[in-house]
Amino acid sequence: MNKTININLGGFFFHIDESAYQILKRYLEAISNSLSDDPQGKDEILADIEARISELLSEKIQDKRQVVNEQDIQSIIKIMGEPEDYADTEDAYTEHNSSYRTKGNPVKKLFRDGEDKFLGGVASGIAHYFNTDPIWIRIALILLLAAGGFGVYTYIILWILLPEAKTTAEKLQMQGEHVNINNIEKKIRTEFENVSNKIKNTDYSGAKIGFQAFLDNVGIILIRLFKICTKIIGVFLIIISSILMVSLVLSAFSFSSLEMLGINHDLRESLPFLYQSSIPSWLLSIAMLISFVIPCLLLFFLGINIVSSKTKPLNKIAFTSLFILWICAILSLVFSGLENYSLNAVEGSKVKTDTIEMLPSDTLYVKTMNNDNFIFKSQLMRNSNQEIISDNNVQKIYSSNIYINIKKSESDEPYLKIRKKSEGNSLTSALENAEKISYGYQFTDNQVMFDSYFLSPMDSKFKDEMVSVDLYLPEGMTLVLNESSKNFIHNYKTTKRLKFWQLINHHFTMTQKGLNCTDCELDQHENI
Repeated sequence: MNKTININLGGFFFHIDESAYQILKRYLEAISNSLSDDPQGKDEILADIEARISELLSEKIQDKRQVVNEQDIQSIIKIMGEPEDYADTEDAYTEHNSSYRTKGNPVKKLFRDGEDKFLGGVASGIAHYFNTDPIWIRIALILLLAAGGFGVYTYIILWILLPEAKTTAEKLQMQGEHVNINNIEKKIRTEFENVSNKIKNTDYSGAKIGFQAFLDNVGIILIRLFKICTKIIGVFLIIISSILMVSLVLSAFSFSSLEMLGINHDLRESLPFLYQSSIPSWLLSIAMLISFVIPCLLLFFLGINIVSSKTKPLNKIAFTSLFILWICAILSLVFSGLENYSLNAVEGSKVKTDTIEMLPSDTLYVKTMNNDNFIFKSQLMRNSNQEIISDNNVQKIYSSNIYINIKKSESDEPYLKIRKKSEGNSLTSALENAEKISYGYQFTDNQVMFDSYFLSPMDSKFKDEMVSVDLYLPEGMTLVLNESSKNFIHNYKTTKRLKFWQLINHHFTMTQKGLNCTDCELDQHENI
């Protein structure tokens, strides 16, 4: 049973057993004695060393009740290294320690450099991280600004997210150097020398002092305004991310909740990769939820950290786990999207030609008709939307994506060409899907009645299907279009410029130059 001691090290409390405490105490005394000949910056050096030791201990402590032992202190001493010179406590210290040197490559971290900055030190911090001159980073940001303002948003986001390197340990990590005693002492003494040189070269004229004071006050005001703006941004991120997460979770439990957004059909009918993928739709739904929720969750924690500086960020294990989970979700959605694209990559058409048993001197009447047993339509019109109907207790896709074209026949007989178009992962598959399209017409007493709809199997929902009807009339034949066909007429040629709605309920004779109206008033032929 060992005795434990509570200590305050670098502003943090630790539980440490007595033997580990004695080793740490002698280690710090040895460092203090090694600096006794030159007291310049001694307190700051010791404070930075204690802060670094505290940081290393915090990484090892997983539970606040965990006790720091000798092995923990020994591993930290390996990282920090020994003091270069000490005399009074050397014998006592070396009882428990051999000579250690910092091993391994130093860990470089990304910070803002507050000592070399134009605005926030972002460019200088990135330059330290990539071991290059800050001028190249600044030039790159200026080019991004000229390219559309992206550089401004990037700089502001990095300014908000990246911490400034304030302590000596953070400055060493920013520069990719080992955070040990020698480097901490060297860094602080260098800073003292720089400050001394600036003081020697400073012009203390009244005008300059007054101007510098003015700049300092302006800087303080700008910093405070910036802090207020960042707090507002943090609150905004918390609110928006919370609303998004709640909405996404509610949507995951019930697709019917999407009706609140004006979506009245099943989610999978809006997202073909959910409907056609080989991956189960429930698994893809979870992947889609994860792909949205995790970024919202990270934005929520970011907002919390901006609003409250005391909040600890996500640890590496949690962040890495969330990132891997998010990547897996994104990859599954990308795979399903590519799979869906391959299923509809090739277009194919089936064309059927039918002869109309009429004399060229007869008048052909054209109209469209709907089957009200499927869906009642008060007005017939072309529409690419799809609806689900029941045909003899079998669910099918109902669509009005139909085009009627009127063309001149090169023969003496009127005839029809009905083209049904669909898609598939190969030409054979596309042709088979086109063949499954059900479309018809009726011809009685010089009147042809085209269906205003066609039916397809449920698995053809996302095949971008359509039906095109080409009506070929020989020269001299007369045509009358019924009001019901008005919204399906697509391609035609007339001797006078007419709109499609001007074709309705008039007699048109097919000529060499196109349809010629024989009972239209003169003002209808004017250009409009």
